[in-house]
Amino acid sequence: MAGLRILIIEARFYDEITDHLIRGVVGELAAVGAGYKRVIVPGIFEIPAAIRYAIRAMELRATDERYGGYVAIGCALRGETDHYDNICRSTFQALQDLAIQYTLALGNGILTCHDEDQALERASVEGRNFGSQAARACLRMIEIKRELSLIPK
Repeated sequence: MAGLRILIIEARFYDEITDHLIRGVVGELAAVGAGYKRVIVPGIFEIPAAIRYAIRAMELRATDERYGGYVAIGCALRGETDHYDNICRSTFQALQDLAIQYTLALGNGILTCHDEDQALERASVEGRNFGSQAARACLRMIEIKRELSLIPK
């Protein structure tokens, strides 16, 4: 997938967890020769807006950057209030809406966990690393778009 550029949007609210996730994403993209750009946002709630900003910049031709796919990474940990549920639900819905409305190849590597130990287990490069999984999902969706003639072969 040489020449392919992926936009990685990373929420840095939990730096250690996101550091593990980003290593997984970058490793997967490097393995297929895809380039990438990283954009850092404060928390997961801001990820959909950053993706929309990138789309709008391309629509307006305000940038020469063209992204074949997007990977969202970050983490939300359950607290004692409804804030977690509301943020997670609205963020995931906004990501799905963007993917459908704009035909995006989007990998979702946002962890929603009960505690930091659970998140670290899911983020660890030696473990399940949801960053790697999100990058692979993005790359597979790009392949599907090609198979369905949405991207020239």
